[in-house]
Amino acid sequence: MADTKKTVRHLLGLSGGKDSAALAIYLRDKVPEMEYYFTDTGAELPETLEFIDVLEDFLGKKIERLNADRDFEYFLKLHNNFLPSAQRRWCTINLKIIPFEEFVGDDEVISYIAIRADEPSRTGHTPTKPNIKTCMPFREDNITKEDVINILESCGIGLPKYYSWRSRSGCYFCFFQKQREWLGLKKHHPEFFEKAKSYEKFYQDGEAKYTWNQLGPLEDVVKRAEANKALDTAKIKPRRLFDQIASEDSDEDDDDDSGSCFFCMK
Repeated sequence: MADTKKTVRHLLGLSGGKDSAALAIYLRDKVPEMEYYFTDTGAELPETLEFIDVLEDFLGKKIERLNADRDFEYFLKLHNNFLPSAQRRWCTINLKIIPFEEFVGDDEVISYIAIRADEPSRTGHTPTKPNIKTCMPFREDNITKEDVINILESCGIGLPKYYSWRSRSGCYFCFFQKQREWLGLKKHHPEFFEKAKSYEKFYQDGEAKYTWNQLGPLEDVVKRAEANKALDTAKIKPRRLFDQIASEDSDEDDDDDSGSCFFCMK
């Protein structure tokens, strides 16, 4: 009698951030049948795309690119140019969750999530399809941020370049960015900063109708960030990028950073 048992697929989503990259490296030899994918929103930083290419070479296996035909601009038009927000995350649904579940189809899947042991409040995406099971190896193996940094440093991959001014992967206009990250975007990618500004909507009298940041229009946000940076410059000692990332959780910021994209990984 023929064996009709389905083969279980092992999937790991790469965000272009440190945690998912470290998890891929951590599991490369432990789960050789692993499939890798990257959901390209069409609003990725060049540094993110470059890092994905570096990872693909290191892993020695193709990283499947999702969203080849539909990007943020496409869905923005579908939503009548109404921008996504922490309360209405249509970007995450359309550009990450739906493409992932289409990629899975009806196959039995184990989805590996890069949530660390020192992130007790994060839950990640809960699949709506019964054929998708999740696994969090870092949490199970008590892997922390320090361990993640050591994994990337020891293998020679290092961190994505954007970590010098940004704390996580994601779209260049991500509404979870802090003041200093918007300032970093203006400095490192002024064309993207101007593009993000062009999406904001205002009343005729100049009052903000909708902005990416709760503190107001992006120009006001970066002015405030510049003022804060000037005040803090004398207090900050030069640090290696790895030391900066390792201590980022203790950094104070005036922004409310209580949330993050539940599908994106840092």
